[in-house]
Amino acid sequence: MPELGSRHLFTITMKLPPTLDLGDTPAGNRRVFTVSGGEFTGDRLRGEVLPQAGSDLLLLRADRSNQQDVRLLLRTEDSALILMTYRGVRHASAEVDARVARGEQVPSSEYYLRTAPFFETSSEKYAWLNKIVSVGVGERQPDGVRYEVFEIL
Repeated sequence: MPELGSRHLFTITMKLPPTLDLGDTPAGNRRVFTVSGGEFTGDRLRGEVLPQAGSDLLLLRADRSNQQDVRLLLRTEDSALILMTYRGVRHASAEVDARVARGEQVPSSEYYLRTAPFFETSSEKYAWLNKIVSVGVGERQPDGVRYEVFEIL
């Protein structure tokens, strides 16, 4: 079996306003992060994260890991619209979680934040995105989040 290869797709940063805390629901402890904007930059595409459709319905699970459920609308520099959806997982020690919650800049080497983005677009130029699998490696920032996203080859 060949080794799994990848190619850098883009770096994406998102601004996150204060969290909306739904509290303990039947599914777990639910928090909603809305996305107020951002940008993405790569060799094959670049543009902005639109604030109209961006949110993360974050679920704190019983095992203390966080499960992401994210929807974003991207607009490329040439005005194509791309829906980016992803599920992901973040986990860390209780001490690191507390530092992140306080808004501290915590090195990504101190926690695990991975996502599996998928894309949907009607743009002919970017139709290749509809047919790829990608993985994001994330880093929380005091006012948002940043991911390096890789196309899996």
